[in-house]
Amino acid sequence: MSTNDPFARLPEAASFTVTSTTVTDGDAWPAEQFSGIFGVLGGKDVSPQLSWSGAPEGTKSYAVTVYDPDAPTGSGFWHWAVADIPATVTELPEGAGDDTGVGLPEGAFQLPNDARMARFIGAAPPAGHGPHRYFTVVHALDVASIGVAADATPAVLGFTMTGHILGRAVLTTTAETPA
Repeated sequence: MSTNDPFARLPEAASFTVTSTTVTDGDAWPAEQFSGIFGVLGGKDVSPQLSWSGAPEGTKSYAVTVYDPDAPTGSGFWHWAVADIPATVTELPEGAGDDTGVGLPEGAFQLPNDARMARFIGAAPPAGHGPHRYFTVVHALDVASIGVAADATPAVLGFTMTGHILGRAVLTTTAETPA
């Protein structure tokens, strides 16, 4: 794992709680959250169930991102990005990040990940590269719509959100593919 802290250069934000019935903070992704699309045996590219609570007052929407800072790319790898989740929603079901997006609440949309697919793509660290960290983050925002195009990148979403983040809930998982 690298020492890359994806929050090191971002403004401080209040913390709130995110949990999952799919995985526990600090644990490894289950097989279903690995990437069959990228050829990982048993991988199914199923987005995790997420629930959150305690968001700061004034939250008008949420965004959810899944990011691997340890990918050997020089810029990490964005696995999932969802924008414009209404403030009344505090849960996404497992599998909401499939390529149909039908499990997402009305108004929310998925941006293309680094594989250029508007869906969740599971973990696929290179064999023998060691463990990778996956930051699943729920961002509480002070705007009802973040105003990014549906074909924007997760990096553009992150840049646009920077001045609108009231709080951040983080669940960190790991994955490794043996050599």
